[in-house]
Amino acid sequence: MLKKKEIIYRELLTRALTEKQIAFTQLALSKKFGFSLSTISNALKPLARIGIVEKRSRSFILVDTRKLLLFWASVRNTRKDVVYETRSDLPAMKIEASMPAGAVFTAFSGYRLLFKDAPADYGEVYCYADEKTLKEIRIRFPEKNGPPNVIVLSKDAYMGSRPTAPSPQVYADLWNIKEWYAKEYLDALERRLFR
Repeated sequence: MLKKKEIIYRELLTRALTEKQIAFTQLALSKKFGFSLSTISNALKPLARIGIVEKRSRSFILVDTRKLLLFWASVRNTRKDVVYETRSDLPAMKIEASMPAGAVFTAFSGYRLLFKDAPADYGEVYCYADEKTLKEIRIRFPEKNGPPNVIVLSKDAYMGSRPTAPSPQVYADLWNIKEWYAKEYLDALERRLFR
């Protein structure tokens, strides 16, 4: 499951990239997520230290969205969030179509569904799921030997119920995937986010 600071980073990035919001208050973030002000402050310290945010008396400004995205992607550890993985003989799009409604797609599938485009072929389907959705995924995709191509990550309570993760989450997850074609998706996503 995402750390609290990662939830804050995702929120800042999502607001900056979708709503063009760059001014925030620690108090508003604290109230929205139910996190303590010290948690918010600790998440912002490394960002202020390297010039990603600029602290003001009652607020802070996100001054470098791209740098925050790269910072988060570099500290993110997608593997620690994996709660289930298995092998399916189905192609990726059929795996996606067979997922239960509560699955939230990320990485390759997330990109394809967000932008109706696939910069390269892919065989792995990454998604987030809560406990209920995970039970259904286990039924539909039982354990099977072989290189896993159905990878399920633990969904946090703040992700929402959209079919795809927010684009900054998709980026951070793609950054953590070793397959060569992940770079094709990262490059395409950067072009979309920062054109």
